Amino acid sequence: MVTSVGTTTGTTSLLSQAISAAKSNAATNAAAASNNTTSSASSSSLSSLGGNFNQFLTLLTTQLQHQDPSNPTSTDSFTAELAQFAGVQQQVETNTNLTSLISATQDNQMASAVSLIGKTTTASTSSLPLQSGSASLSFTAPQAGDVAIAITDSTGTVVKSETVDASVGTNTWTWDGKNNSGTQLSNGAYTVAVEGNSTDGTTVALPTTVTGTVTGVSKGTSGVNIDMGSATINMSDLTGFSST
Repeated sequence: MVTSVGTTTGTTSLLSQAISAAKSNAATNAAAASNNTTSSASSSSLSSLGGNFNQFLTLLTTQLQHQDPSNPTSTDSFTAELAQFAGVQQQVETNTNLTSLISATQDNQMASAVSLIGKTTTASTSSLPLQSGSASLSFTAPQAGDVAIAITDSTGTVVKSETVDASVGTNTWTWDGKNNSGTQLSNGAYTVAVEGNSTDGTTVALPTTVTGTVTGVSKGTSGVNIDMGSATINMSDLTGFSST
């Protein structure tokens, strides 16, 4: 466990770095969430490529029918164009088959992931789920001393920042869901960053492992996602779970 400490010049600098890191993590998480909505656009692009190939064949046939008999188009040119578009068509078919294979694999993963719903799960991520007014995380400190923790909301605005006294090794920290002004915040997805000091005295980012209750599963562009309330976490980031 960790305990809160007062603010000094050294801890102020550490806290500033944690705040900066939390904002950066929030931007990264927002970009990842946006990428999860691009699958339909990719499918549309594949369909468009297939349509363009058919259109090309129509134009090619029309060109052959109306070419100047006294100056016909070079057969080498036709052959090169056909080979190029045939390659595009094969790539479209390959991508379509690959998409189907990925979808089938995700279906199997989702069937397995459904069993996690209702269980307490840990994940190595900076996404922090606030559920029932509380959130919990752990981190490993390379040495005892001050560690700064900063939390942002979904817009990247810092809502909580604190310096704690950590021990060497694994530490746990629980957030009561209140911001720096003491106002209770709504349940949802937040972003966290933890900064500490390495054994040589330099500042280092400390990876976080968050804890939350799984409330649902969904497909994403990079695999199956686990929902912890409003927080969406890739299944590959899970590190463990319990039945309670």
